[in-house]
Amino acid sequence: MVNLVTIDRTAQWISGHQEIRMPTPGNGKICYIEIPATDIQRSAEFYRKVFGWQIRKRGNGGTAFDDGVGEVSGTWVLGRPAAETPGPLIYIMVDSVVAAAAAIIATGGEIVQPIGADAPEITARFRDPAGNVLGLYQQPAR
Repeated sequence: MVNLVTIDRTAQWISGHQEIRMPTPGNGKICYIEIPATDIQRSAEFYRKVFGWQIRKRGNGGTAFDDGVGEVSGTWVLGRPAAETPGPLIYIMVDSVVAAAAAIIATGGEIVQPIGADAPEITARFRDPAGNVLGLYQQPAR
């Protein structure tokens, strides 16, 4: 059984031993993202349900996240306009764009660019509950 504990990085208790997953350091690596939100709890729940992100409380009481592989962390911020029209566009890697798109719709998001618009790449774009537009990317089969 795995029990998640809240610290500034993801920690898991596995068979009585603590495993702390720290991101891979590297010059130029994207490591932290601030996502505009209108309701932090709603945004946190959306990304947890759709992408399996780990949600945690920081030492200052703020809500933070670690992505599905523990390589990128970040937080949601109030008072900043949503990224409704992409400048830099963040893509989230998923096992299946079709399944992720269905989960996005079921969890209160919206698909704004359908699958296939970037063919041969397997992508789509979505709007989260706060209005931010992000992308989905599926690694092609080999």
